[in-house]
Amino acid sequence: MTILVTGATGALGHLVIDALLARGIAPAQIVAGARTPAKAADLAERGVTVVPLDYDDTSSVEGAFAGVDRVLLISGSEVGKRTAQHLAVIEAAARAGVKHLVYTSLANVERSSLALAPEHLATERAIAESGLPATILRNDWYAENYVANLDQAEATGVLLSATHGGRVSAAARADYAAAAAVVLADDAHVGKVYELAGEPVTYDEIAAAIGEAVGREVVHHDVSAVEFRAALERAGLDAGTIGFLEGLDAGIAAGDLDVEDPTLTELIGRPTTSLVEVLRAARVANAAA
Repeated sequence: MTILVTGATGALGHLVIDALLARGIAPAQIVAGARTPAKAADLAERGVTVVPLDYDDTSSVEGAFAGVDRVLLISGSEVGKRTAQHLAVIEAAARAGVKHLVYTSLANVERSSLALAPEHLATERAIAESGLPATILRNDWYAENYVANLDQAEATGVLLSATHGGRVSAAARADYAAAAAVVLADDAHVGKVYELAGEPVTYDEIAAAIGEAVGREVVHHDVSAVEFRAALERAGLDAGTIGFLEGLDAGIAAGDLDVEDPTLTELIGRPTTSLVEVLRAARVANAAA
């Protein structure tokens, strides 16, 4: 068994390799695909094979599959380019005769209104059409996404949103990574589509968790879409970012990230990491940096 992890120098990819090693997978059985292999030097030092893999470079994608049985396709980060990038990986996997393809998709992708959803759905359909034995991991939101709110919340005591009571079932990247490692190591998951999620929380609860992490009361102010946009404009954000954040909050209000499903906990064999734990750990890491 040889496992290729794409995007291996990213936050999720590196954690997946850590999880595979922790499960007893030999370093020699793991291939780390990285756009910049030098950034994976720490993995190479642990005995992991590091290969160049750039989603936009077909030759590097083809070369990365030499001798590979299983692959984790971690979704690319360049919105608008991802469908073509993912298709290049899927086609290379099919030509290489990969026995198990695992893909990190998005929660509720078939009905989601989020701007991120169409490329994920297109990728899922391309995988199905390829005929490859596959597992789809529909990851909900990353708890680490709220680290960006810590400083402003600490300064103002306010978390602003236009989510209108919508819930987010966020979990830590390490939780999703642990689940991916479990699935990669066991063919029993082939053919499955998993909705992976933590405990659903409202923005009132997220504000409370941020408050615990920063050591002061933080209150959630739920505002209209017009007021939310005005606040983002006052903060000096560019139009693209404002549009994304508006769509995100509208999607949360519509339930796009609200998933009640125990699968993630069942796969990793423990409760998912709480938002407070994630934020406190990030706070400590930032202070030490």
